[in-house]
Amino acid sequence: MKFVYSDKYEVNLGTHVFPTEKYRLIKERLIKEQLARAEDFITPEPAAVEDIKLVHTPAYVEDMLNLRWTARTVRSELPLTQEIITSAFIHAQGTILASLEALKSRCAIHLGGGFHHAFADHAEGFCYVNDVAVAIRKLQKLNLIKRAAIIDCDLHQGNGTARIFQNDSTVFTFSIHQEHLYPIKEESDWDIGLDDYTSDSEYLSLLSDAVAKIIPDHKPDIVIYLAGADPYQLDQLGSLRLTKEGLMKRDQIVLENCYNYSVPVAITLAGGYAYDLNDTVEIHFNTCKVAIQIFS
Repeated sequence: MKFVYSDKYEVNLGTHVFPTEKYRLIKERLIKEQLARAEDFITPEPAAVEDIKLVHTPAYVEDMLNLRWTARTVRSELPLTQEIITSAFIHAQGTILASLEALKSRCAIHLGGGFHHAFADHAEGFCYVNDVAVAIRKLQKLNLIKRAAIIDCDLHQGNGTARIFQNDSTVFTFSIHQEHLYPIKEESDWDIGLDDYTSDSEYLSLLSDAVAKIIPDHKPDIVIYLAGADPYQLDQLGSLRLTKEGLMKRDQIVLENCYNYSVPVAITLAGGYAYDLNDTVEIHFNTCKVAIQIFS
């Protein structure tokens, strides 16, 4: 199993709910538990500007490159610094590399990525660059894939990716999320909006039924899976009630379907804001462990 990771994912956000140190801690846990070796990690550089522009408008990209605080950047809910923008571009390249690796070896894990709130022309919700959309467009440009599916199991709807790929029959967007919560919803190809306090059993039943249809019906050449840790019952930003065990079963449902249908899958870790950072790290680590068990 190959992992994509950069030390530059850990950035200074000031006092913020987003714990960027989680990426380093996940890597350290994987090595400590002997699920990965140093040579299993691929280090991305920043994505090329022309690749970012496969998704994002020139005006918005110029705002990011020049650190301009405009209507296009202000909704990020993050500071606007060179360190943070560079990290966003590296995350985008990380998802490209994980996707390329998945096409070769059936599964690869990006310890970052999943910034699904970024729109083509503006930032939103801790997201400057929509790495998932950039990766898909890059693979399509290289003629490595024709069709892709996004299976988004973050707490929040993937509104940016939904909008970017609306009316595009080559990319199927699926999002299962807490309904009465940020963001203002866009229309995915398939949305499952969950009531507050939804627990493991209902979540897993709905997800299982959906994934079992998405892959055989859409027939994607690759799946990009957003394995957010934030549906967890002790997450600061939501009120779903999934347990750590339930989240592992979620991962198993998605990844076993990819395995059984022989569809390559690139995993991004997306959100996670548990009151105890160790919980977030453990949930993401468990996702990696499930992937290794299924694909090794």
